[in-house]
Amino acid sequence: MKQASMGLIGLAVMGANLARNLARNKIHTLVYNRTASKTEAFLQQFGNEYLTGSTDLADFCARLTKPRRILLMVKAGEPVDQMIAQLLPHLSPEDIVIDGGNSFYQDTRRRTKELEARGIHFVGMGISGGEEGALHGPSLMPGGSDASYEALEPILQAIAAKAEGGPCVAHIGPDGAGHYVKMVHNGIEYADMQLIADVYSIMKNVLRMDHQEMKALWEEWGRGRLSSYLVDITAKIMDRRDEKTGRPLLECVLDEAGQKGTGKWTGMSALDLGVPVPTIAEAVFARCLSSCRPMRLKASRILGTEAVPEPFSLDRKKQVLEDLENALYASKICAYAQGFALMAAAAEEYHWTLHFPDIAKIWRNGCIIRAAFLNTLSDIYSRNPGLENLILDDHFSRLLKEARPGWGRTVSLAQAAGTAVPGLASALEYFDMCRTEYTSANLIQAQRDFFGAHTYRRRDEDGVFHTEWEKA
Repeated sequence: MKQASMGLIGLAVMGANLARNLARNKIHTLVYNRTASKTEAFLQQFGNEYLTGSTDLADFCARLTKPRRILLMVKAGEPVDQMIAQLLPHLSPEDIVIDGGNSFYQDTRRRTKELEARGIHFVGMGISGGEEGALHGPSLMPGGSDASYEALEPILQAIAAKAEGGPCVAHIGPDGAGHYVKMVHNGIEYADMQLIADVYSIMKNVLRMDHQEMKALWEEWGRGRLSSYLVDITAKIMDRRDEKTGRPLLECVLDEAGQKGTGKWTGMSALDLGVPVPTIAEAVFARCLSSCRPMRLKASRILGTEAVPEPFSLDRKKQVLEDLENALYASKICAYAQGFALMAAAAEEYHWTLHFPDIAKIWRNGCIIRAAFLNTLSDIYSRNPGLENLILDDHFSRLLKEARPGWGRTVSLAQAAGTAVPGLASALEYFDMCRTEYTSANLIQAQRDFFGAHTYRRRDEDGVFHTEWEKA
């Protein structure tokens, strides 16, 4: 029987679609699922000369060319460790095990060390794009040894999404680097989605726009500098009608947003490394608060809301929408600035070399945050690889300064109307605090010294000082 060049374990939606993607690109792929009937059903529907399967793990490993390349598409956490344990008796030195799930990067670092001790390569690979991306071309973020990437590169380039002719895949770095970058990608995704939701909230609750008006505006914005997958699907969502009621389908969707943990991990890592990512964190907390629906319903009855604003004149509405577009773009810059600053800190902490122009490029297609904006980002980091923060770039700093007045008016307008915009507001506060020469933290440090003798430094001379604050 012909040997397969790639093995894939786990035939849930993502795994199944990746297997089909591999086979479509004429990569002989052998699949396995712990439930044999699922493997058989999958092969009955999609099996061909490039897509075969096995229902026995020992047979599965024996039918792979050496060094074996095995992609795990199983649930993150303990199931990954369990599958590795089952595979180990059948593996040989130089084999490559790839974890394609949303695994915690510290787990990936641990697994890398454990398998390296046995001479086996472990690759933690972020995969973005959902089930459609998996089938037609995802953005791939593999982290592992140079040798493992060299062995995988032709396969990964074949199945990855393409942007301007280039594959959306790059070797991110060693051990957990790939999963870390995917985690931050998801954190930025949380922020991007919350910013769009904030804008929708202003359109709906303050400007009282109907769904067709909103659809037309999102489509218009999607043809400009805000061109992105998320803006594109937002316009499509606005246009969809519920078949049961005839109402806009969005109005029938319960306002409770789910999450799977990568946004939370981004916030946790930021706290560990001391990097401010307020817009990403607020997006996570906003999802948490959305899930507190019973409490919110009680609070809405007890506390009420602000009066609905009077209709805006056409000229006033035009100005508000111009401010709104500027606020969204400026906030997006800040969200990315936070994510890239976090990756830079992680690279220093874990001794990774992260190439930001490549990371921006591989996010241009196949992934959820794909956007025209990423071309600009890649160019900026190519020109200035040591850039400390994106808001310091000449191009972005000019745009942010120009957007600031309207950005402030947008947040003030929403707050006056009692409309929560946590993403837009946190991004604005991030920008304002970053550009503040002297913050109010001097008072905080004085308080710390007052009650805990934590000491302080002075502006006007070197050294560390402590004051007995209650003495005359």
